Amino acid sequence: MLTFPEKSVPELFFAKAREKGDKPFLARKTDGEWKYLSYTEVTGRVRNLGLALISMGINPQDKVAIFSPNRPEWVISDLAALSVGAVDVPIYATNSAQECEYILSHSESRICLVSNQELFDRVYSVKKNLPLLKKIIIFDRVNSADPDVLYIEDAYKIGEAYKAKQEFDERMAKIALEDTATLIYTSGTTGPPKGVMLTHRNFLSNVYQAIDSHPGIFEDGDRSISFLPLSHSLERTAGYYLLMKAGTVIHYAESIQTVVDNMKEIKPHFVVSVPRLFEKIHAGIIEKVEKAPPLKKKLFYWAISVGDKAVDYIVSGRPLPLTLLPQYMLARRLVLDKLKAAIGCENIKVFVSGGAPLAQDICRFFHAIGVTVHEGFGLTETTPITNVNTFRDFMFGTVGKPVIDTEIKIAEDGEILIKGPQVMKGYYKNEEATREVFTEDGFFKTGDIGEIIDGFLKITDRKKNIIITAGGKNITPANIEFAMLSSRFISQAMVIGDRRPYLTMLLVPNFEALRVWAQERGIRADSNRELIENEQVVKFYEKIVEDTNQRFAQVERIKRFTLLPEEFTQATGELTPTLKLKRKEVLKKYSDIVEAMYR
Repeated sequence: MLTFPEKSVPELFFAKAREKGDKPFLARKTDGEWKYLSYTEVTGRVRNLGLALISMGINPQDKVAIFSPNRPEWVISDLAALSVGAVDVPIYATNSAQECEYILSHSESRICLVSNQELFDRVYSVKKNLPLLKKIIIFDRVNSADPDVLYIEDAYKIGEAYKAKQEFDERMAKIALEDTATLIYTSGTTGPPKGVMLTHRNFLSNVYQAIDSHPGIFEDGDRSISFLPLSHSLERTAGYYLLMKAGTVIHYAESIQTVVDNMKEIKPHFVVSVPRLFEKIHAGIIEKVEKAPPLKKKLFYWAISVGDKAVDYIVSGRPLPLTLLPQYMLARRLVLDKLKAAIGCENIKVFVSGGAPLAQDICRFFHAIGVTVHEGFGLTETTPITNVNTFRDFMFGTVGKPVIDTEIKIAEDGEILIKGPQVMKGYYKNEEATREVFTEDGFFKTGDIGEIIDGFLKITDRKKNIIITAGGKNITPANIEFAMLSSRFISQAMVIGDRRPYLTMLLVPNFEALRVWAQERGIRADSNRELIENEQVVKFYEKIVEDTNQRFAQVERIKRFTLLPEEFTQATGELTPTLKLKRKEVLKKYSDIVEAMYR
């Protein structure tokens, strides 16, 4: 059983800060240049902000919200709040004013730390409905004359001037492992969000579980790039607390769109991602290859095929056959190593993928070019890591074996059940929902369907996503969607068919690839909509769907589909902040189109 010396997340930070001193900890690109903050600098700001919170009347277990995209001030705010015994409440930067109001009200947050004018405007527009919210502390200066709105630099000065400085250490010393550290409100694909109570024990256990799964991988001076929202438990634990413990320098990407460019600049050793990034990188590579001269194209696909043959030997630690070894070395020298460098992955020790299932062929592709991807599993309620593939134990198509001190079992209906020190305390102010997600013997019900193969967990779908057709057949939509996404001409796919006589699908083309295909055939279109309404294009996608259908039983085949002119995005409401499909929202938005496919 794992043991650890710390009894709170702040203790983890301050121990590392004493060790690292003036070495860099956090980095953000401003004015075209990466600016670094050392552990010493962060320590000073954390202490001053923590003392300012005390001076503003924040008591142990009071709630302090953080409404900001990833940046150093997010970390400083988190550590300051936790150090004085408060509970922080992260809010996704994509949340609307109404969603902010719900979270701030339900959590009873006393203070909200906000990044910029845009997010400030959202919070301030609902402040009148939040009597418990006393102050707003902003990271960037905003237009406001309200005395309850405070610039963070001024908060640092308040803390620096606070006389009873010993209160900071006294507060931190009193934090217990079972104290709630955070309320993470589930982004929720259905229903109002629930506040997941995660304790200091949850976080510390999961950090040490992750270290145990990948021993010796981190070295002093390693670099990472952070782009998943810190409001989500995957980035919070694996992309922040774990790397803080490891002493890795964390760089905050400018945006999700600039991740690959930022990776080329940083050349990171460790990255936490979701499948969407791998899909986009893969699609971009294939698109460039398809435009290349025939000889270069042939060389690329030869190298990838050689790399793919080598993958199963490499992940299992077996030597390559003598017939394959020289081909693999040549493929690396001519293509694969250059490709790794081109996408900023030449230093990658491991890419961790979570949040949603990663298509096996895309995972194999990255391994084939020499980029190690370890897929894992977990939920907000499990802090999140419960399973992960490792260098010791690896199986494609699975999310790995359980991390240490974690017990996994499969219920009679196929649901995955979990028990371990990383499982949440419960849902805030919702005892009924808490009782519903635990079995009588204390296992957490994940809501995911899966199976265990030689100790490895394989996820087949979300329990609530299982489609039951009008004929009573159970269908797993993820399998069909993954199959469709194997075509480079498809960017997104969603199967429909619950309580329906047959399956239909909404398809979003990969418009970059489709436009090249169309131009080669003399098809002209001024817009995406005009393109997808072209008869040749429709017939082209009919052929893709029909070919993919052959992999499935008759009842699992797509009978009708509709091409959509725009991608599903967070901004338009079809994706969660971790890029999962909000199926209910998609069905609502495209209800007319869906109904037309069943007429």
